[in-house]
Amino acid sequence: MATPSSTQGAPAGSAVPEAVHRRRWAILVVLMVSVLVVVLDNSILNVAMKTIASPKPTGLGATQSQLEWAINSYTLVFAGLLFTAGLLGDRLGRKKVLLGGMAVFGVGSVLAAFSGSPAELIGFRAVMGLGAAFVMPATLAILVNVFEREEQAKAIGIWVAAVGLAIAIGPITGGLLLEHFWWGSVFFVNVPIVIAGLIAMVVLVPDSKDPAPGRLDPLGVLLSVVGLVLLVYGIIKGGQLADFTDAQVLGSIGAGLVVLALFVVHEKRSDHPAIDVGYFRNSAFSAAIAAVALVFFALMGVTFFMVFYTQSVRGYSALESGLLILPLAVAQLLFAPRARLVVERFGARAVCTGGMLLVAATMSGFLLLGVDTPIFVLEVLFFAQGSGMAHIMPPVTTAIMQALPRQKAGSGSALNNTFRQVGGALGVAVLGSVLSAAYRDGIRDTLAAVPGLPDSVRRSAGESVEATLAVAEKLGPRGQTLVGPAQDAFVHAMHVTALGSAGVALLGALVVLAFLPGKDASGQAPDSGRTGPREEASADR
Repeated sequence: MATPSSTQGAPAGSAVPEAVHRRRWAILVVLMVSVLVVVLDNSILNVAMKTIASPKPTGLGATQSQLEWAINSYTLVFAGLLFTAGLLGDRLGRKKVLLGGMAVFGVGSVLAAFSGSPAELIGFRAVMGLGAAFVMPATLAILVNVFEREEQAKAIGIWVAAVGLAIAIGPITGGLLLEHFWWGSVFFVNVPIVIAGLIAMVVLVPDSKDPAPGRLDPLGVLLSVVGLVLLVYGIIKGGQLADFTDAQVLGSIGAGLVVLALFVVHEKRSDHPAIDVGYFRNSAFSAAIAAVALVFFALMGVTFFMVFYTQSVRGYSALESGLLILPLAVAQLLFAPRARLVVERFGARAVCTGGMLLVAATMSGFLLLGVDTPIFVLEVLFFAQGSGMAHIMPPVTTAIMQALPRQKAGSGSALNNTFRQVGGALGVAVLGSVLSAAYRDGIRDTLAAVPGLPDSVRRSAGESVEATLAVAEKLGPRGQTLVGPAQDAFVHAMHVTALGSAGVALLGALVVLAFLPGKDASGQAPDSGRTGPREEASADR
């Protein structure tokens, strides 16, 4: 453990032990690998859907509903437990929680890789979500306890770039694996990364926790888990049914909101709350949280339809589709680590507003895409979108983390990730429903004109462009008349969805313009615990 006298190499009055300060960049690399493997897995899975749907032994013969739950079981558990995982990290130690989460994620990856049925895959994906829920908050909380305040914005920018890189290289990695190995390789590839990460964590990463966590708040924790699970389940179900007026959907979302409202009331009245809801009275903190949710609502909705555009409409392979996303990752890698420099010059409000407007403009730019549009147009749009994201996520994440005392970093990281996850799930569900509804309307008359097509086949063919093209292939030469109209109907539906995404991004721009602090704002975030004795904040354990 570093002692108060060992101060060489760290700023005077630092709350970070000198030994930790010296290896902070190596620790950041380890944290980035932890985040990368968790985010990478979800983006890899997207390109493996077709293969997993194939009959055995090529795949598992999964139905569309089973494929959706293979994705959503992970999301449901992940989102539901994020907040609890952050609290446990603050209380038990963030390194311990991170190690445990990575181990569970690795075990879940092995089990998922060797699943014998779609039901097993869904269950093991939930195990992976459990591990990931403990990894994500811990990485950001450790980062805040390893870097001094003046370096946090730079470190968070690099952390955000790692997330963007994982989103982009996931489809490329998945495409390469599926070309050479069996479908389970998209999960098994996590294992060597997890093992290397665990070894590096044990050697390099210091432990830290809230030195005075107070009493447990079991009722608050229970309410947060139940409320988030019900809310996310309702959102997912609404997307699956493409009907948010369904009684089951409304009941689940309504119950989730009621339970979360009870959670807020309980936290306000408790003398030992799991989270001090008074932090939301800080307009900058609340605006940053809202910005995270809104930008991921817009982004995930677009990501959902772009895979179908590049593969089903344009005819690119899974690997080629992954390569097409590279400009988005390159932009984030270039600009996210440097976003703090722009914030220092123009202020968080101007930078984040500009980033949101750029994202909205790129969403609107998807209206330029058609069946035969030159592909470089998509590449330019992706690069611009990545640039916008790179000037949103680092400043708002920094605002969230610096609004809470260092000891509560796990809770702050959990809130950041929870709102991002819920916003993303809502974006996929709502915008996915918009996409499905618009596509069904566009292809209905074409399907009705096909002679001898049974009503059940007509209904299933209208669910998605993939379903229509599958029916066209089965019909042989007679079905070729469906291909052009299906692609045109999808492009129209994509345009409608893109406009919805642009509207959400514009709303985000208004929120940050109204509430984020400007360049000359004097208000500072709570800093309790940042300048206390060095050994109290973040020490080697």
